[in-house]
Amino acid sequence: MNFLAILLILAMIAVVVAMVRGIIAFLKTTEADLNSNAVGPSVSSQKQNKAMMQRVLFQGLAIIIIVLIFAASKP
Repeated sequence: MNFLAILLILAMIAVVVAMVRGIIAFLKTTEADLNSNAVGPSVSSQKQNKAMMQRVLFQGLAIIIIVLIFAASKP
């Protein structure tokens, strides 16, 4: 049970780190990125997307750990 609690804390920290990285990538978006006529997503957009997908992955992992904790605590 303590092992799952530690994993849950690590997953929650990973969620926060991924979210902050995504926000930082969003804040670094320049006007040139927005006005670019390039085909496809910009490098900044790709970084934002990657960070947010990592956040979703870590949130899913945290939910699975919570379910395991509840399942292990049932009498």
